[in-house]
Amino acid sequence: MKLKASVAAGLLAFLASVHANENNEPSDVVSLTKDTFSDFVNSDLSLLSFTAPWCGHCNRLKPEYKSAASTLKSKDIPLGNVDCTEQAELCAEHEVGGYPTLKVFRKGLSTPYGGTRKADGIVSYMTRQSLPAVSSITPQNHDEFKQSDKVVVIAYNLKPNSDLYNTFHSTANTLRDKHLFGETEDSTVAKQAGVSGPSVVIYKSFDEGRNDVDTKSLDEKTLIDTISVNSVPLIDEVGPENFAHYATSGLPLAYLFVNPEDPKLESRVEELKPVAEEYKGKINFVWIDGVKFVEHGKALNLVKDEWPGFVIQDLVEGNKYPFDATKDVNKKNIASFVKDYSNGKIQPSIKSQPIPEERVVDGVYQLVADEYEKVALDDKKDSLVAFVAGWCGHCRALHPKYNELGQRFSGDDGVVIARFDATENDVPDNFSITSFPTIKLQPAGTKGWIDYEGDRSVEDLEEFLNKNRATKSSSQAEQKPAHDEHKKDEL
Repeated sequence: MKLKASVAAGLLAFLASVHANENNEPSDVVSLTKDTFSDFVNSDLSLLSFTAPWCGHCNRLKPEYKSAASTLKSKDIPLGNVDCTEQAELCAEHEVGGYPTLKVFRKGLSTPYGGTRKADGIVSYMTRQSLPAVSSITPQNHDEFKQSDKVVVIAYNLKPNSDLYNTFHSTANTLRDKHLFGETEDSTVAKQAGVSGPSVVIYKSFDEGRNDVDTKSLDEKTLIDTISVNSVPLIDEVGPENFAHYATSGLPLAYLFVNPEDPKLESRVEELKPVAEEYKGKINFVWIDGVKFVEHGKALNLVKDEWPGFVIQDLVEGNKYPFDATKDVNKKNIASFVKDYSNGKIQPSIKSQPIPEERVVDGVYQLVADEYEKVALDDKKDSLVAFVAGWCGHCRALHPKYNELGQRFSGDDGVVIARFDATENDVPDNFSITSFPTIKLQPAGTKGWIDYEGDRSVEDLEEFLNKNRATKSSSQAEQKPAHDEHKKDEL
């Protein structure tokens, strides 16, 4: 049974309150009701989670949130929780549409939480929220401040209202949700940092520990790019919590798939760091748990699940470049592979089933990736493609109806009715298939696809195809203009 601590009125009581979790362990997370909610969120800064006890993501968040609450308590940043199964009206009032929902409150006004759901990420994000965009650095707080987050940026000796000063401050405002920024004009602090003249230093808790920024002709874009490049470890572990950072970077992502129990894990990562250093700012390198994310490896066309394995993914174009599984994953081989990739010497891997001997079955073309461009993108034909999956029950229900549709158009040379298993073949076009079955039509002579969103009956599919096709049907081609017997020839 979940026990709750009593919460007295007033903020001081809230900050002092403690509730017990399911194991009767004390927690610094404050349980809120409609009666205690208002006083809590009217503080200067607080974080709230809106959850439900049956929610798996909420239960995974719970220990991380609890740990963060304990750490942030010393910074006077309270964390609260609302159980939406007990406080449905309160959750509806705050437009909670899914669980968990996290919101930052400042004197009663909320904004979406933008950090990760790990304890250190919550602490880091809320600490940044508690500070101004640029904090004042003194000899007393310099060492503590530069170690207060994974990435901290400090400016030294900047002349107020100079171009460099304005660039630094505008960058700090842009990136305040991601990193901590500080500044000082104190010569003693500059001496502690080992800098002279106007300087900007990026401090970090990984790799080389600091990066001194070239401030000559520095503009905001260059400074943002410099911070972005240097705020990512040379090779970090990637997972759901930080994948978005890599996905939005615009850079290719090089994965080292490893077994986390591999005694050589650390040495394998260290061995590839010089390669990652060489391509810093051009390719991001990560290692990934190959046991937990084995399906992701298969999706990237790694042909076996015996690790280590290596693959580069172009996150912009969606292309995959798996390293030859018959070769050893070592510094020499990976350096050569990455070099060839960078020079455009490696073709992307496209997963494809073998081309079937009998291509057309019951009027439906059995399409595979190796023939996709030739068949589905034929400019002279209208191509209707059903993207399916073998495990999909709706796809199996569609199967006989789609075959009947294929038979109805079997004598029509202007139309291709095709079926494509999107789990066994890569989809070469720049669209993703997010549900099965997905049915799309590309009219002849066009480059765009039309989504079919109607009923999956044969009649509706036939009507959709005839309405949107670009070629003439056999019956249309055979029709001749009506002859008017009464119309006289004109000279």
